[in-house]
Amino acid sequence: MEQGTFFTTDTGQPLAARLRPMTLDEFVGQKHLVGEGKILRRLIENDRVSSMIFWGPPGVGKTTLARIIAHSTRARFIDFSAVTSGIREIKQVMQKAEENLRFGEKTILFVDEIHRFNKAQQDAFLPFVEKGSIILIGATTENPSFEVNGALLSRCKVFVLQALSSADLCELLERALHDPRGFGTLKVNFPHELIEVIAGFANGDARTALSTLEMVVLNGDMDGDTVTVTKESVEQSISKKSLLYDKGGEEHYNLISALHKSMRNSDPDAAIYWLARMLEAGEDPLYIARRIVRFASEDVGLADPRALEICVAAYQACHYIGMPECSVHLTQAVTYLSLAPKSNAMDVAYMLAREDAQKMLAEPVPLVIRNAPTKLMKELGYNKGYQYAHDYEDKLTTMQCLPDSLLGREYYRPTEQGLEGRFKERLQQIKDWKESHKND
Repeated sequence: MEQGTFFTTDTGQPLAARLRPMTLDEFVGQKHLVGEGKILRRLIENDRVSSMIFWGPPGVGKTTLARIIAHSTRARFIDFSAVTSGIREIKQVMQKAEENLRFGEKTILFVDEIHRFNKAQQDAFLPFVEKGSIILIGATTENPSFEVNGALLSRCKVFVLQALSSADLCELLERALHDPRGFGTLKVNFPHELIEVIAGFANGDARTALSTLEMVVLNGDMDGDTVTVTKESVEQSISKKSLLYDKGGEEHYNLISALHKSMRNSDPDAAIYWLARMLEAGEDPLYIARRIVRFASEDVGLADPRALEICVAAYQACHYIGMPECSVHLTQAVTYLSLAPKSNAMDVAYMLAREDAQKMLAEPVPLVIRNAPTKLMKELGYNKGYQYAHDYEDKLTTMQCLPDSLLGREYYRPTEQGLEGRFKERLQQIKDWKESHKND
């Protein structure tokens, strides 16, 4: 647990620490939350912060937003680490917070990496959040739905922070070169195209971008009072050549498109090449992994159901071990997808259903398949006549599950590719059975 450390200055601090914004006007990115008129900005400016959780990848401003709140609030602010603190420390802080509340002073407790707390530790916060003794602000890189207790989560507003765009990072890096807290007191010759290279390498992480910039500038070529940064020095600092990638975003989308279309065209050699191009240029392997998970259902689907399993496993491998080791897992998944039989029936089915859903958002759920947990619902006919398929010999019934206005609609149109031929045959058997029993 630490107190009073947010505003300590130290000229020996890393660049990322020296440039940490102290106001919302200095904050870069997350315009959907802190842009003019947005909800989080209003809460901070009006000092009406309630319990909340910041969820997002590393280096996108979770801790920085907490520090801005600390700088602007009239409440007592406590910085609490989930890594070094236990239940005893939690109880000490809670006791002090209740004492402060008796004197009319609110306490805001910031918990970094809140997902590292176990259930018992999280439960220790709950009664104090409920009573209003503390305002809890948690930061996490993990999905709070899985890592934060449901009872605690229900009392917190979750704000989702996004990876910074290349434009955001370029703005941040330019500021670092001109701000006196950064390199503003030096003459730095730094071509803008090399700033874009660093922004692309950082993959949305401001801390990585600033740390890389600092390394590049400190190792630049000195000529009198001028520091000159070259392409070679940037390549050495990021340990890879500055491949043509993500300039203005176009090449990023060109390459992921090339990977998709090569897999769709069952060309494993081309797919592996485009995969390598992306990884060697610094693309986040998790981004590629997410895209191939989507491809597994969009372009393969039930023609080979194992494709989805393999791609999810590849995503998990990327998450566990990262680059460069996970390149082989992505190669395996990309090759499998390239060779798998292709079917877009899942994508077509959803798009057809979505069109109907958007046109008919108010269609009532048939009474027969509604739940009836209360006596009133039962009296209104909810669940009346429901046919439990497992009670029937063929495990099939003629019960109507679509709204009347959509009766007869067909969304899933299976192909003959791979295993989907079996699903097509099974679907036809079901339709034939229902047709022959519709008058029973």
